[in-house]
Amino acid sequence: MASSKIDAVTAPQSGRDWVRILAAYRDPSLPRSIVELLITLVPFAVLMALAWYSLSVSYVLAVAVSTLNGAFLVRTFVIQHDCGHRSFFRNRQANDWTGRVLGVLTMTPYDVWRKKHSIHHASVGNLDRRGIGDVTTLTLAEYRGRSRVRRIGYRLYRHPLFLFGFVPAYLFFLENRIPVGSMQSGASWLSVMATNAALAALLGVAIWMAGTLPVLLTVLPTVLVGASIGVWLFYVQHQFEDTSWERAPDWDLHDAALDGSSYYVLPPVLSWFTANIGIHHVHHLYSRIPFYRLSEVIRDHPALARIHRLTLRQSLDCARRHLWDERHRKLISFAEARRA
Repeated sequence: MASSKIDAVTAPQSGRDWVRILAAYRDPSLPRSIVELLITLVPFAVLMALAWYSLSVSYVLAVAVSTLNGAFLVRTFVIQHDCGHRSFFRNRQANDWTGRVLGVLTMTPYDVWRKKHSIHHASVGNLDRRGIGDVTTLTLAEYRGRSRVRRIGYRLYRHPLFLFGFVPAYLFFLENRIPVGSMQSGASWLSVMATNAALAALLGVAIWMAGTLPVLLTVLPTVLVGASIGVWLFYVQHQFEDTSWERAPDWDLHDAALDGSSYYVLPPVLSWFTANIGIHHVHHLYSRIPFYRLSEVIRDHPALARIHRLTLRQSLDCARRHLWDERHRKLISFAEARRA
């Protein structure tokens, strides 16, 4: 626990100053971490079993239960995410092996994802280091410099139906199954193939016991809903109007973390299911803070609670912002680009 609070008058202005303050929150609690793991995985397993039981009553009911279970899959992924930052347990091996096991449930090869995500943290908001672990974002000048066909392609990619419908399915069912691009190392292949083998074993046993259709009706809705929510969360955490992008000479890691990440203010029940990942500016400033301590930071330091706040309603506006206007330093819509 931090020993002191900082008000708006004395609050530091730079990300680097905040990092020194946030170091007080980095230590996880082993009992708390175990409890958080249990209250996530036990309901997840219960709902999965309930969905299977519901098949004998109604396929529609089974799909409904499986859809609800997508929320617990999101929470499972955020715990895996904490393991990737080695913030969930003090012990490195405990983090890594917990993350690998959870990676089977989330269909995400842990070691490959951790590598990509570390690149994301190291380059967030850097216009000269885009492309790994982030949502593709063009500047207004780059968009105008493209051919008509490539502009149409970018508009299709950024369309909400594509970005939050097709992309999650592609990421979890295809890209996560094969290490691509810069991830093609021996360790990456081992991580992917081990995850694939565990998935194949689990699904194979389930199909052998119940058949293909029951497995599809109970697994597919959970994964698709969880994946779509996860992509949306990742999107609004960095794709908001007043986010920050800089060229390399002016880019600073800590300031980019503070200015380029949002504070997604969700209702308590949604904050629980998303494991406080909405407090994203704090997470980027100090990724070693366990998710269950992020709320302590906001409570103790109200100045951080006023930075880049996004309510659930306000976040819907993010879905129409697609281009970074370097001159006016804000993310704009295609309509605003035409007027510009």
